[in-house]
Amino acid sequence: MGGYIARRVFTMTWMLVLLSMIVFVLFNAVPADPAALTCGKACTPQVVEANRERLGLDKSLAEQYVDWVEGIFFGRTYGSGEASFECEAPCLGYSFLKREEVTDLLVDRLPVTASIALGAVILWLGLGVTSGVLAALRRGQWQDKTITAVAMFFYSFPTFFIGLVLLFFVVIRWGLLPYPSWIPFTEDPWGWFQTMILPWFTIALINAGFYTRLTRSQMLETLGEDYIRTARSKGLPERTVIRKHGLRAGLTPIVTATGIDLAFLLGGAIVAETIFTLPGIGKLFLDSATTLDLPVLAATTLVAGAFVLVANLVVDLLYGVIDPRVRLR
Repeated sequence: MGGYIARRVFTMTWMLVLLSMIVFVLFNAVPADPAALTCGKACTPQVVEANRERLGLDKSLAEQYVDWVEGIFFGRTYGSGEASFECEAPCLGYSFLKREEVTDLLVDRLPVTASIALGAVILWLGLGVTSGVLAALRRGQWQDKTITAVAMFFYSFPTFFIGLVLLFFVVIRWGLLPYPSWIPFTEDPWGWFQTMILPWFTIALINAGFYTRLTRSQMLETLGEDYIRTARSKGLPERTVIRKHGLRAGLTPIVTATGIDLAFLLGGAIVAETIFTLPGIGKLFLDSATTLDLPVLAATTLVAGAFVLVANLVVDLLYGVIDPRVRLR
């Protein structure tokens, strides 16, 4: 087990290095001049050259990458002399357009995105897995047909449509909730909950449809296995057979999908954050894309990719815990 973990961590490390190279080249070796994008339309040639020197853009691409990576682990200094300033580790760059370190921008917005992602995951797993198990146990009956129809109904709609419908009816038309406005959980738990509930349902209703069908398919396949019939022949209660033997063995693809979906959401729930005007990582990425704020775009892309790689590692390690048939060597 220890050797397997070491190999997976080693592989993930090299993939992170490769990811950082791709992201850096993608957002720095662009046809446009990155220095000219640091101060908007009011740039003068003197300001552009000053920003080029302060950001280290006057160096070769390889030197810029080394400085960028060193900044992540050890911090870095931008500029020289009286005009210099420090960016402490982990330094993911500096945004001249926002006049703020990129790391600070991400840290400020991560709680918003994490609140949306974790709440939505809990909600769609609860709805999807429960309804999927019920549909499998009532295969061919009206419960199965109804659950499958409802799941396909919500799964067929785009996220922005469900979000706009919920916003219009729940907030504007019926006034059941206040208009979403980010409130930290530590300041007002009830206000935080009221803000998050609509983004949660916007994401969860669509994903619950997918997880319902996935759980139903896995349960139907698992319940037909020989060891399930053996467990029943031993006189085990049906609830124990379903929970301990059926559902546990069928959780592997569900855990895989959940890990990847959660990682993508942590990288930025762009649609939900945009519809409900929540200042998360996805909204930050979208705003930066419209202004061509390259340091922010590079950092958010790198962080989102890192979330996916870490999620893959965690999912692989969970296989041995969830499914006893899996042997990690």
